[in-house]
Amino acid sequence: MREREFRSRPHVKALRSQLTKAEVLIWARLKAARKNGYRFRRQHPIDDFIVDFANLEHKIAIEIDGATHSEDHEIDRDLHRTHKLNQLGWTVMRMTNLDVYRDPDEAVDGILRMLPPPSASLTPPPQAVEEAPTSEKE
Repeated sequence: MREREFRSRPHVKALRSQLTKAEVLIWARLKAARKNGYRFRRQHPIDDFIVDFANLEHKIAIEIDGATHSEDHEIDRDLHRTHKLNQLGWTVMRMTNLDVYRDPDEAVDGILRMLPPPSASLTPPPQAVEEAPTSEKE
């Protein structure tokens, strides 16, 4: 485990127990997406950051921004954070609390559209088609 991620571990545990209302709405829907093979973590450490949600397989980080993220210094901080995560190979999706409250299902659909379709191994194999018996006439 990277040193920076190790140092953030105690903060992660605290954040997981204090999700915002918007994060709770998204988390419930992301957990439901597991049935389709999508796995997410909440409050996941990446380098010296903790992202709200992450899909490790496809390196997608989801950030849900509250009202404080509309101030100039916070916008600059978020841009720096996104740039750094991009450099580490992560794709960052940002949405606001308002986006989540207006339509949480659409917010999660937007997240899932960033991912490839569920693995073919999760879908049941097609049933074999029985061939009609042939009669041999000579």
